[in-house]
Amino acid sequence: MPRSLVLVTGSSGFLGQAMAARLARRHRVVGLDTVQPKKPVEGVDTVPVDLTSDDHVRDALSEIRRRFGAHLTSVIHLAAYYDLSGEADPKYRSVTVEGTRRLLQGLQRGFDRVEQFVFASTMLVHAPTQPGRPITEDWPLEPKWAYPQSKVETERLVLAERGPIPAVILRPAGVYDERCRSAFLAQQIARIYERQPTSYLFAGDPSHGQPSLHLDDLVDAVERVVNRRGDLPAEVTFLLGETETPSYRTLQRRIGELVHGEPWPVVALPKPLVEAGAWVQEEVLAHDPFIRPWMVEIADDHYELDIGRARTLLGWSPRRSLLATLPAMITALKADPTDWYQDNKLNPAVVAGAQEELQEVVARQPPSDHPAMQAVDTALAQEHAATLWAHLANIALGLWLLAGPFAYGLFDPVGPVPVPPAAGHELPPPELRNARLAWSEMASGIAVIGLSCLALARPRSWVPWVVALVGVWLLFAPLVFWTTSAAAYAVDTLIGTLVIVFAVMVPPQAGLSREALASPADVPLGWSYSPSSYVQRVPIVALAFTGLFVSRYLGAFQLGHIDGLWDPFFSGRGGGRNGTEAVVTSSISKGFPIADAGLGAVTYILDILTGIIGDQRRWRTMPWLVLLFGLLIVPLGAVSVGFIIIQPTIIGALCTLCLLQAAITVLLIPYSVDEVFATVQYLWRSRRVGRSVWRSLIFGGPVLAEKRDPVQGLAMPVSQILKDFFRGGATYPWTLVGCTLIGAYLLCTRLLLGVEPPLYFSDHTAGCVAIVIAVTAWAEVARTVRLLNVPLGLWVAASPFLLDGGTPIALIADLSAGLALAGLSLPRGARSREHYGGWDQSIL
Repeated sequence: MPRSLVLVTGSSGFLGQAMAARLARRHRVVGLDTVQPKKPVEGVDTVPVDLTSDDHVRDALSEIRRRFGAHLTSVIHLAAYYDLSGEADPKYRSVTVEGTRRLLQGLQRGFDRVEQFVFASTMLVHAPTQPGRPITEDWPLEPKWAYPQSKVETERLVLAERGPIPAVILRPAGVYDERCRSAFLAQQIARIYERQPTSYLFAGDPSHGQPSLHLDDLVDAVERVVNRRGDLPAEVTFLLGETETPSYRTLQRRIGELVHGEPWPVVALPKPLVEAGAWVQEEVLAHDPFIRPWMVEIADDHYELDIGRARTLLGWSPRRSLLATLPAMITALKADPTDWYQDNKLNPAVVAGAQEELQEVVARQPPSDHPAMQAVDTALAQEHAATLWAHLANIALGLWLLAGPFAYGLFDPVGPVPVPPAAGHELPPPELRNARLAWSEMASGIAVIGLSCLALARPRSWVPWVVALVGVWLLFAPLVFWTTSAAAYAVDTLIGTLVIVFAVMVPPQAGLSREALASPADVPLGWSYSPSSYVQRVPIVALAFTGLFVSRYLGAFQLGHIDGLWDPFFSGRGGGRNGTEAVVTSSISKGFPIADAGLGAVTYILDILTGIIGDQRRWRTMPWLVLLFGLLIVPLGAVSVGFIIIQPTIIGALCTLCLLQAAITVLLIPYSVDEVFATVQYLWRSRRVGRSVWRSLIFGGPVLAEKRDPVQGLAMPVSQILKDFFRGGATYPWTLVGCTLIGAYLLCTRLLLGVEPPLYFSDHTAGCVAIVIAVTAWAEVARTVRLLNVPLGLWVAASPFLLDGGTPIALIADLSAGLALAGLSLPRGARSREHYGGWDQSIL
């Protein structure tokens, strides 16, 4: 005998799959949904349908009739639109209301008999009550927001247009299971688990609460509705839920005890205050918070249920309770936080570094005798053998260092030469300075030769890094000795760079632990990409090259190797030095023991080299190098901007090339800071699992996630590289772009509005700082720093009233610019789809 046919709409969802699985024990179940289920239920067929289309509904029902017959035992209608925005979305009508109308009309036209139509509504269609007064199915209807409003409208439609089909209206409480899956409860648990400050706060009366309903109890009730369809009235409504209604305070205390071993207190706040906070988060800060102003209005609405009708007509009462199930929920959370967060549609990146996740990762680490460790030794030996030529190349460079001083005449008489323009202290005679550089080069050559020979025989030692340090000295030596030889300066820069490249970039990097190299995984735990990818680093290196060329040009003038500098905007007056020459020969520059532009050039070279060294795992295999890379970029940016600040205020001149150099260094910051964050996060997590931070910092450490970035290498068009670079970890909200433009305006108030000191000095300084803050905040991991522009903007707005030098127009302009800077710095801006582990929740 063929089994009776049950149709379940929304069958691929959480509720639909559970109901289909239960009903499939005794009935032939066919599902209707827009998508196929991720894990199909055995014995359940799914027919695709779009309830907003007459044609789709007609075709889907025709297919069901053709394949399974024209007699339906029951239709369980779960499909509906739902969101938490609180807004009256058109989909509530097109999907929930009109979709139900299409379904009912199609059933009446297309099937010979439909024994029952079950519509899933919600308990929230009712007006709230007070503690001790349970509501019944006849309690007044008073839906507070768009979702229950759509359910009330659909209930009326079902009763009006059901025709001969008997109708059952189910009004269940909030459904949950052992993994929670209840949006509001999951949020409450997550806030407590993460120890968020908001976890202590509640709008309204925490002694109120709402009942819940376990998924199994709901499914049991639906099964009873189907099985007793012949005994039920033609129109009947059931309230379904637990008769016990735990208060918000009770849940809060119990969750805290289960999660952290301590009762979690709750602080009741006035609703207007919480509404204002929610509004500020959503409208001013442009966040997408879970708590919306409309939720605050109904936060303490109280519900208790009288389920007498379900007991009488269905013989049903709940067998489970929320308080009894909470321990299982929290156990599931602690066992696998990321999976629990995914199941509850929360951001799993936030808990990727949870202690439970880290302990699980540590348990998976391979032992020292694992084949993966042995494979590392084999691979390193092969790479060492294949790159011996690099050490031989350094030996050749060492020989050149021995012969070079004679080739470009460092021991030859120099004759009278002008004192270097940037020298601020007395220098030895030129011959002595050159001779000292010559002896330095020859000693460096001997050191490079000897150490490179040693590196040939000891591939895993730190000798190559010592060779690299000799290369660094070669970069500094011409500056330290203030050489008069442009050739020596150029050659030492080139050879010093090549020595570093051949020592530690071409061969396998020495000093890395085997466990750090054992896995190819390159994405930090909880991140969505590798911040050390080549796509992320190569454009940074390209920008650094531009800065190098500018600094090298300025340094050559400071050493006296060229006679003048080019400046297209700030020319000298009366045949004097132009702005660039005046700045690089100022008392500030002369206060450095070496040419400060030359120091900048060395820094850019180190930026380039530290930006290239290492593969896409270097945030964990070479943490010290990433931190050095960050220290070179961020402080260099701060120094460059500081130098721009003091140019008009102290030096009294402006330098076009210095402005260009500062712009480059500031642009480096947002594209490099995410790698530094990932490295610091990794070191912190290593400490939490009991590893030495210093060992992890110097030697690297094991992988804490097995994920690899899909973008590997640079085998792609240049346009794609730039696209991935600009969107990797950085976004450009119009508010931050506006802050950057306001900063640029403040730099030009003297030119545009005739502002004079001291107000001009204030505008200039504020403009520099505002640009640095706004550009740094392009990086999502550093987005919170934008808030520093709020007090800065308020100062700009107030400064015309406190400082002299302004004009009436400048007063209005600064007031407007300052208020705009403060206001535009408040919104966070839209987030990208990238994730940054636990740092996600700190991106305010």
